[in-house]
Amino acid sequence: MDRNRKRFDHESLETRAVHAGRADFRDLGVHAPPLDLSSTYPIDDLDRATASLDSLAAGGPALGNPIYARLHNPTVARFEEALAGLEGTDEAVAFSSGMAALTACLLAAAEDGRHAVAIRPLYGGSDHLLAGGLLGIDVTWTTPAGVAAAIRPDTSLVILETPANPTLGLVDVARVVADAGPVPVLVDSTFATPVLQRPAEQGAALVLHSGTKFLGGHGDVVAGVVATGAEWARRLRRVRVATGALLHPLGAYLLQRGLPTLPLRVERAQATARVLAERLAGHPEVARVYYPGLPGGDPEGLIGRQMAGPGALVAFEVAGGYPAARALLEGVERITPAVSLGSTDTLIQHPAGLTHRVVEEAARRATGITQGLVRLSVGLEHPDYLWADLDRALAGAAMSAEARLAG
Repeated sequence: MDRNRKRFDHESLETRAVHAGRADFRDLGVHAPPLDLSSTYPIDDLDRATASLDSLAAGGPALGNPIYARLHNPTVARFEEALAGLEGTDEAVAFSSGMAALTACLLAAAEDGRHAVAIRPLYGGSDHLLAGGLLGIDVTWTTPAGVAAAIRPDTSLVILETPANPTLGLVDVARVVADAGPVPVLVDSTFATPVLQRPAEQGAALVLHSGTKFLGGHGDVVAGVVATGAEWARRLRRVRVATGALLHPLGAYLLQRGLPTLPLRVERAQATARVLAERLAGHPEVARVYYPGLPGGDPEGLIGRQMAGPGALVAFEVAGGYPAARALLEGVERITPAVSLGSTDTLIQHPAGLTHRVVEEAARRATGITQGLVRLSVGLEHPDYLWADLDRALAGAAMSAEARLAG
């Protein structure tokens, strides 16, 4: 990893995304990343194999022999090296899903205390895991301004997501890090990707991504990854070995395939998101638009200081509430009504009924996740193509809502 990072010191992120994790390709004589699908590995020296197993179980590297695919996989390790290079961290640890990655972070942090501080809103699954008490971790929910007051002697982690899912509120990572003091801060940076934001540069100890989203970018892989320092990486790998949450090598292969086009995809989708957000803001059937790139959407001035741009997600409140939101999702023809985000095609979904359905109703209301809110993940289509679909479906949704009220 160090060799790769030195190569990229003076190169753009676009160049880094293409070449990360490929420093040894010439030596290997390959042009595409090798894909290792082995479930087990032959042992030709028992003493060396035993030493490797001891290292892996403690969260260390494979010492020559990976032993078994639950413990280590070379294809996964290559993707981890590439992602760490993009985030500017020492290491990265990949998991079978974003939720498996978050679970590992919580379990690893519990070594230092069983209390966490979390800032809402978060992704619905993350909120559900924290609020449900499944891992035996006590959680204090707060706002960015309340972090310092929420810290206790047994606090082992502060958790936030920025831009937040689904309302796209931005959180000042450096401020939270300062308020957290010695407590490590985990930032879910899925919506931003390393193209727009690198939380480790702001002092975050752990940077989490649902690799399913922009990193993969094609709707064909489920994965999670945490970019972090060497000690946290060791702790996370130890949890991963014990729980069996290693990313499948085919997933890692697909993720690395997606990285070279990541900057281009994010920048193109972001440009279209700006256009759609501006048009939605002036639409008579839209009550409110949530987008950091609109006036008032970035009250702390974090774009340009923490983020390179406002991103490719737009959320908006349909004027007719739930009936109109439902009709909108059922009325789009070119946009795909589905959960997830960051794909090449544009997706639209209803957070209160889907991704955040598992969040307590009072918490949803308090964070602006209403029945009329929809979230749009902008893809690579032409903005006029998408707008024609949205405009027509919004008009139809309004008519449908009026008809229901009249009937």
